[in-house]
Amino acid sequence: MICAVVLAAGRSERMGRQKLLLPLGGKPVITRIVDELLGSEIERVLVVTGGNGERVREALDNRLIQFEENPDRASDMLGSVRCGLRGLPTDCDAVMVALGDQPGICTELVNELVRCFREDTSRIVLPMHLGRRGHPVLLGSQYCEEILCRYDGSGLRGFLDAHAANVRCVEVATPTILEDMDTPGDYCRQQERFATRSRGDRFAAVADEVQ
Repeated sequence: MICAVVLAAGRSERMGRQKLLLPLGGKPVITRIVDELLGSEIERVLVVTGGNGERVREALDNRLIQFEENPDRASDMLGSVRCGLRGLPTDCDAVMVALGDQPGICTELVNELVRCFREDTSRIVLPMHLGRRGHPVLLGSQYCEEILCRYDGSGLRGFLDAHAANVRCVEVATPTILEDMDTPGDYCRQQERFATRSRGDRFAAVADEVQ
């Protein structure tokens, strides 16, 4: 089973309001991201919530997903990742860590990462655009215990650096894998993107390589 952990526990301090609930293309941001995952080959979706957990749950009402709450409001992203990993089912073979504020994620990208992972399940798979690594990240469950115990201070970046030889980067033609949504300016840019893009702009894999 391949699962997804969606990080939705952030405090949205730079946005000034709860960014995951802002409307984008007719849906709240978090709803859009979860729906793309539910439409993909991911078999179970788990959402890690924080201080606005009740409102996030309302935005995702009637969807077959699992919720985990991060009780530490001051924790960093690694803290939420760990909450998600602890909530995974025992038959989970791999987990995709996705950002709750990355509205450019799409089903096509998720499925391409899953396809590459299945070719070699020892690999950690992530997208890359023009030499820059992005999100989401897909890794085998054999790495979960290590992430639970290590990398305080360096987070997933430290984990990826420690396993650089096993990272497979899928080169994609669009920069959306690099873009999260932290500020009002970021939100305005995403609104413009969603107003003008076509479905063909959603994802394009131009090559894949091992790095």
